[in-house]
Amino acid sequence: MSVEANSETNSQDGDGKVSRVIRIGTRKSQLARIQTDSVAEKLKDLYPDVHLEIVAMSTTGDKILDTALSKIGEKSLFTKELENALERNEVDLVVHSLKDLPTVLPLGFTIGAVLKRENPQDAVVLHPKHAGKSLDLLPNKSIIGTSSLRRAAQLKKRFPHLEFKDIRGNLNTRMKKLDENNDFSAIILAAAGLQRMGWETRISQVLGPEDCMYAVGQGALAVEVRARDQDILEMVSVLHDPDTVLRCIAERAFLRHLEGGCSVPVAVHTEVKNSQLYLTGAVYSLDGSDSLKETMQTSIALDNREQEQVDEKVQRVGITALKVSGAAQDAAEKLGVDLANLLLSKGAKEILTVARQLNDAR
Repeated sequence: MSVEANSETNSQDGDGKVSRVIRIGTRKSQLARIQTDSVAEKLKDLYPDVHLEIVAMSTTGDKILDTALSKIGEKSLFTKELENALERNEVDLVVHSLKDLPTVLPLGFTIGAVLKRENPQDAVVLHPKHAGKSLDLLPNKSIIGTSSLRRAAQLKKRFPHLEFKDIRGNLNTRMKKLDENNDFSAIILAAAGLQRMGWETRISQVLGPEDCMYAVGQGALAVEVRARDQDILEMVSVLHDPDTVLRCIAERAFLRHLEGGCSVPVAVHTEVKNSQLYLTGAVYSLDGSDSLKETMQTSIALDNREQEQVDEKVQRVGITALKVSGAAQDAAEKLGVDLANLLLSKGAKEILTVARQLNDAR
């Protein structure tokens, strides 16, 4: 398909009317397709004249399945190929799980929309033979599958009788590995992904913040666009959910300031209550024995959201939120940085450095 420089292609429908074609890039996995279709449906409802095409592709993270995510060390594991297609004008926007997007995006890209977050917590999926149990009721030395250092570090400390082992693959693959082999007693997955797949009945236990805090951006979908495409940016910006945007800006600012990523255990918990944004952030050693955790809050009064013009050139931790108060976004970003500085002043850097070295040596 030839693409004009402004990334627009047009198609004629039956009555000769020209409608715009927008191409949406996505990973090939079933979950990625479900997530992308849900965004496409929202756009279709808002812009009935626009013709949407979905372009699916495989990413590095989908192809390398025999190595733990934290060992590959590539920050843009699930996003690079999609961003390359965006750069080459082969697609106009890309739908990601926000937690897969690094806190610093490549030059020329921005997150043009962060959709309303679904349950960001982690969930336990048990092997059928353990149906009806929870993690604390599993036998001693039961093996739990997770590819996340963050999950393993918190759960090792909380459930010392369990053992944790890497499990890779998309959601379907991991569920198959759990159900068809006897290698794992349970696996830990994001509740939002299970819900989107329609697999709620497999959730045996949702882990609250006292058991396991979640990953930065978990449960939220992000739409990545070329920063210069003002019309596309404007088009997707109506998908922004203000509370989710502010929570995720705070979380991403916290992670970026700590210089964390997939290879270190960093976890967060956020909520918006009475115009206050609360952020809890924590760092862990690999075995969870050493940790630092603090909570801070800031005011994000949103009453004047409509009156205030937001400068579309301003990105906050990779997010351009045209429809959300700039002052509230600044407050959220400052909250993340302040909390990171508080943890750093208490020794977070040392914990993360050791975690990184141990992970590299594994």
